[in-house]
Amino acid sequence: MSVTLDNNQWNIVYNIFSFGLISMLACTVYTLVSQSRVLPKYRNALVMSSMVTFIAGYHYFRIFNSFAEASKDHAVMLGGDQGAFNEAYRYVDWLLTVPLLLVEVIAVLALAKEVSRSLITRLVPAAAAMIALGYPGQISTVKNTQILYGVLSTIPFLYILYVLFVELGKSLDRQPAGVGETIGRLRLLLVATWGVYPISYILGMNGAPTAGSFVGVQVGYTIADILAKCVFGLTILKIARMKSHAEGMPADH
Repeated sequence: MSVTLDNNQWNIVYNIFSFGLISMLACTVYTLVSQSRVLPKYRNALVMSSMVTFIAGYHYFRIFNSFAEASKDHAVMLGGDQGAFNEAYRYVDWLLTVPLLLVEVIAVLALAKEVSRSLITRLVPAAAAMIALGYPGQISTVKNTQILYGVLSTIPFLYILYVLFVELGKSLDRQPAGVGETIGRLRLLLVATWGVYPISYILGMNGAPTAGSFVGVQVGYTIADILAKCVFGLTILKIARMKSHAEGMPADH
């Protein structure tokens, strides 16, 4: 099975993968060198942010190469055959990075250990379940199967939203001035960027993929990744710096 892209479509996918790769690598370097700009208690959040973009950068390197190797005269081989474009790289990436994204938020808040542990033990399994349930639908060419797994993966997603907005929201009043508002925007950013993933998933829910659906899915997922990992990570850095300055770190750091 394959889809044949025109020249513009092929270049769009090739370039968006390249953009995704360099964005992840650049954010990894930036968050690593910014460690000294925050207090030690918040550096774990930046380490996790660097891990997220590094893992994503590695997988974008693999995705980029897989797309080039699966292409012949702009026809892209899909499916499970040898040499086909490997969509599984995305899901391996998400299985690792999505739980880390949620742990980043908890780490930067520096909550009591009991509260942090409670949030992590609920959010991480829910994130893993969301990704695992989405994969069978992503690789299927049967529309009913795609719909079924799309619905199933939405259930843990809604639970994550509940924990973020109800449970985590209880801690915002105890944050320094301005931090609560920034964290509120961070949660909205998370919802907005994660909302792109189901839209991209839906674009591919037409049974066998077409050139248009393939391009839409790959561009949508990549843009969502950049927003959910790079922009999210930079916002985590901003929160860590705000909290560090509120706790006495000189403003020139």
